Amino acid sequence: MSDSKLKQKFADPKRGVYFIGTTPPKSSVSMEQLSDIGNKLLERLEQIDYDGVIVYDIQDESSRIDKPRPFPFMNTHDPRDYSAILREKSGRPVITYKSVSQRNREDFNDWLDKAWSPHGVRDLVLVGSPSSEGDIKLTLPQAYETMREHSLNFNMGGVTIAERHADKGNEHLRLLEKSAQGCEFFVSQAVYNPQATIDLLSSYARECKERGVDPKRIILTFTPCGSAKTLEFMEWLGISVPQATRHRILDAHNPLGESIRICRNNLDQILEACGGLGIPLGLNIESLTNRKEEIDAAIRLYKLLKATLDLNLAEQEIS
Repeated sequence: MSDSKLKQKFADPKRGVYFIGTTPPKSSVSMEQLSDIGNKLLERLEQIDYDGVIVYDIQDESSRIDKPRPFPFMNTHDPRDYSAILREKSGRPVITYKSVSQRNREDFNDWLDKAWSPHGVRDLVLVGSPSSEGDIKLTLPQAYETMREHSLNFNMGGVTIAERHADKGNEHLRLLEKSAQGCEFFVSQAVYNPQATIDLLSSYARECKERGVDPKRIILTFTPCGSAKTLEFMEWLGISVPQATRHRILDAHNPLGESIRICRNNLDQILEACGGLGIPLGLNIESLTNRKEEIDAAIRLYKLLKATLDLNLAEQEIS
């Protein structure tokens, strides 16, 4: 298997890129069950046109926040295992997340070697520790340095959090710093506060223009929300949900349908404000729970938002 197939797609600013985000199953399931779960996911995805899958690396983030986790934390399979299964079965690229803080540099290098072969990982997003407290064996900058020194040519991305920009006003500078450290693309945290994302993207575009550099591709994440419990979990994860949006979802006759309408409207607002800024965009649609209704809603949301971004890109070409 050669280098990343996504690099070429990401390099064309006139096209969108489209992903489905998923988490590895819990570590207690067998490899055979892991394969079956992968089959079920890919059967659901047969009805949509997508560029690839994003597989997260779930961390215990209890050090980041005092509130108890709404859903209990469970250890999951190594994301490499699930990525390899999904890539082999679908024939499509998989972006694999990797949390770096638990391993030292030597262990991380070993993880990278095995990720490349036999697991076939080519596209990688590195994630740092959820908080500055605790036993951090490898910081994110140290992990980026390790990647630069590594002989294998991964297509590396990073995470971007608009809420951090709303809080500190410097997330656009972090994007440029991570780009200098080797990141070729970024995946956002789930968007429920469109203004925070608009502020981040406009600051980033402006700073890139001032420095004379091309913006990297930013993949915006959206997720449906069908219950108070899911909403509580989103907020626990640090996703900013304006109060009026909370009320719209919780008071709706069909909360899932309402959340899809909200996500569509949020994307419209972002494209209206930022579509002409020259930032190549993409979409990642995830379901934060394993409830069938929310997974099915994620597929509906994917179709709607992909059509929305495709239309916006087509209109930009005409104008």
